[in-house]
Amino acid sequence: MYLSRMQLNLARFEAKQLIASPYRMHAAVEHAFPPDAVRNDEWGRVLWRIDHNEQSHSTVLYVVSPETPDFTHLVEQAGWPSRCKWETREYSKLLDRLTVGQQWNFRLRANPVRKAAHDRAEHSRRTPEQIIGKRQGYVTVSQQIDWLLRRAEANGFEVLEEESGPALRVTQRKREQFNRGGSKVTLSTAVFDGCLRITDADRFRHALCHGIGPAKGFGCGLMTIAPMIVSAAEE
Repeated sequence: MYLSRMQLNLARFEAKQLIASPYRMHAAVEHAFPPDAVRNDEWGRVLWRIDHNEQSHSTVLYVVSPETPDFTHLVEQAGWPSRCKWETREYSKLLDRLTVGQQWNFRLRANPVRKAAHDRAEHSRRTPEQIIGKRQGYVTVSQQIDWLLRRAEANGFEVLEEESGPALRVTQRKREQFNRGGSKVTLSTAVFDGCLRITDADRFRHALCHGIGPAKGFGCGLMTIAPMIVSAAEE
């Protein structure tokens, strides 16, 4: 598995078009791989996410993939062809070091949804995964936090606790609409930033490489982690 990072140039019209349409960005990411490249196997799948950093005024595309990408076309369309390219690292070096009990900072852009059953009795009889119905987006912060907390154990982690509650912050909450072919797609998305502890290393690796939640082709589901910085006062 590989983790790639590319900075986008928002001064370019093409970059703004790609960011405005997850469908177009999905196509741009797909074009970074040849037709016969592996996109989804037992080790992982292609995942992507766009990060907006207000402090540095930068916009970065992250991609996890089974094979190395070639973003030449994307640099020419939406980057800085004469200077910045992209960076790709072997993800397995980090994945192999993950063990139970480790604590990490994390970021996840997700599509928190639930399946609306046809009747209330079905909700009481079945788990969320068993319910057959139309997907509806969670729109409140508390609903979105609860959505992630309910999925943590199955994905091999737990969110750390603070005095005020889970060590979790929800930002960039959006209701996005874009065209896919001749139909309109609506997504309720949110960015989760927090601190976690690994409870099952294999499940956690699977979550990092296969994604969490739906809409993975539209920039959701990719979780990235970073070391937690402990201050001298806490040691």
